[in-house]
Amino acid sequence: MLQFPLGNVGLGLRREMLDDFLLSPPADSQFFEVAPENWLKMGGKFGQQFKALTQQHQFICHGLSLSLGSPNALDVAFVKELKQFFDEHNILLYSEHLSYCSGSGHMYDLMPIPFTEEAVNHVADRIRRVQDILERKIAVENVSYYAAPGQEMSELEFTLAVLEEAQCDLLLDVNNIYVNSINHNYDALAFMQAMPTDRIAYGHVAGHFVEAEDLLIDTHGAPVCDPVWDLLAKTYQHHGVFPTLLERDFNIPDIAELSAELSHIHALQAAQLNSNGVA
Repeated sequence: MLQFPLGNVGLGLRREMLDDFLLSPPADSQFFEVAPENWLKMGGKFGQQFKALTQQHQFICHGLSLSLGSPNALDVAFVKELKQFFDEHNILLYSEHLSYCSGSGHMYDLMPIPFTEEAVNHVADRIRRVQDILERKIAVENVSYYAAPGQEMSELEFTLAVLEEAQCDLLLDVNNIYVNSINHNYDALAFMQAMPTDRIAYGHVAGHFVEAEDLLIDTHGAPVCDPVWDLLAKTYQHHGVFPTLLERDFNIPDIAELSAELSHIHALQAAQLNSNGVA
């Protein structure tokens, strides 16, 4: 299992939470995650508040606009800005989505990369270039998707091929595995177990919206459901305990409700560690 200096449970920090966090950050969260795009050029009051938090707590970044699968040229200037931002705020880890969000312009959705050998090579090359510029390994996230254009291999085969070719790490999103398993009718447990344990940098859990019995929408706007909690427990059983972060992007409840979900992650991790005889 990959080791880095993070606590075992984290929470995504959104701007709406900032005042509460400054007064009383959740004790159940040992690290925090932000989208760097939302803070990169932030000045004034918000910039000062964010700097105060990064000086006191462990932070990681989860990107939104690197656009790893885009046919456009890699935005090298943006990657260099990220490097400066990470250095300034002591960002311990950077992850991005295994998707793309730009073509002739910038989109506000994460689009599915075609599951093809050509796409594997293209994405892996971009990841390697990003890692060279940042002078650090990054993690890529298995994403939720609703269509698979030009599919020549499975999502599982594609994900494993990119990880191997790029020699990068994995952000294992347990909710996305569950959502995709329902939408695309595959075995969530088998997908999870096929992920390489030694590449898992950390994990995500989140809530989703049930549009229909066979259609789930990955919203990050609801509590984590029981099947996802169950899959997370099975993930710890198979891969061991790894740092895991709770995402909540809208319909954000009060800190007490978020803390209850963070406590549930702690409980699942403790149960697994106890079963392994770890005090």
